[in-house]
This record gives sequence, structure tokens and C-alpha cells, in this order.
Amino acid sequence: MLDFAVIATVFGLIFVGELPDKTAVAGLVLGTRFPWRWAFTGVAAGFLAHVVIAVAAGSLLTLLPRRPVEAIVAALFLLGAVLVWREGLESDDEEDDEDEDDGLADVPEAAGFWRVAGLGFAVIFVAEWGDLTQILTANLAAKYHDPLSVGIGAVLGLWAVGLLAILGGRTLLRVLPLKWITRIAAVVMVILAVYSIVNAIKG
Repeated sequence: MLDFAVIATVFGLIFVGELPDKTAVAGLVLGTRFPWRWAFTGVAAGFLAHVVIAVAAGSLLTLLPRRPVEAIVAALFLLGAVLVWREGLESDDEEDDEDEDDGLADVPEAAGFWRVAGLGFAVIFVAEWGDLTQILTANLAAKYHDPLSVGIGAVLGLWAVGLLAILGGRTLLRVLPLKWITRIAAVVMVILAVYSIVNAIKG
């Protein structure tokens, strides 16, 4: 049975963790050059593949004894807090000139659906390996013992960021106080880490 509280919690953490990521910039570039439905199809498929992998990895952690799992979860939450805090401090201006690094400049404007969707999938699938949100998704799957709810929350969070980026997320990021949002997310992760440490001590 789905746990909507878990879905909402995971959605919020993943959404905030993915907002400052460079893959959002790649989605923005795809959305400005090609039909947004084509770009989003590939980006969404790439995110879905990564969530399945991350949730599977997190579910494997639950096979270990509870105390070591809680310790691992606490360590990963602390790592996530550091990473999201650091990403929030970076200036968006540093990403303005990085579009060509994603290989998008070599794609002709007249490219068809499969090429655009395939490019969107490839960019996300390659760029998200070892990313903060992938680590965080695996961590949340291990914490909540509810892979379906965690998976749905993570997918929806990533898809929301991808869609916002494709439809003009750069304008949104100029309006939102991203630095403060990421700081709040970091504090939440620290709180979750402390909670996991307490559980590890209690056994």
C-alpha cells in the first residue's frame, strides 16, 4: 500500500536536490531547441531508469542487520546534506556557458523524435550516475522500507524538475531563492541523519 507521506517527503527532498543540478540545464537546452514533449520523453525515461536502479540498491541495504543499515543511512544523509549545501552556494551564472559540454550542439535542429528522445535519455542516464539524487533515493529506500512509495516520490520529483527546466526553468530559478531552499533541504537531511544515528544506537 502506498504511503503518501513518504511520497511527499521523498518528492520534496529529490526536487530540491535536483534543482541546482547540471542535468536541469541540459533539459533547458533541449526544450529550447526541440518540441518539449520529445525532450521530456527521453529525460523522463532516463530519470526513471536511475530511480529503479537506486531503489533496488537501497532495498538491498535492508537485507543487512538494522543497526549497520541505520549507520549507513545516517552517513549518506550527512553526505547528502554537505552536497546539497555546496550546490546551493554555486552561482547559476557558472552554468550558462556549459551547454555545449552536453553534446547538444552537434544535434541538428531538424532531428526527429527518436533522436531527440534518445539524446535526452543518454544525457540523463550518463550524468546521473553517482549523483546526489541517486544516492539520496537509495538512502530513502533503505530508510523507509517502502520501495514503491520512495520510487514514485523520487520519479515525480525528478520529472517535475526536468519538466520545469524544459519549459523554462532558468527563469524560475532566478525568482526562487534557491540558496535558501537548498539550505533548508540540507538541514532536513541532517535531522534525518541524527534520527538514524539515534536508531542505530538504540538498535
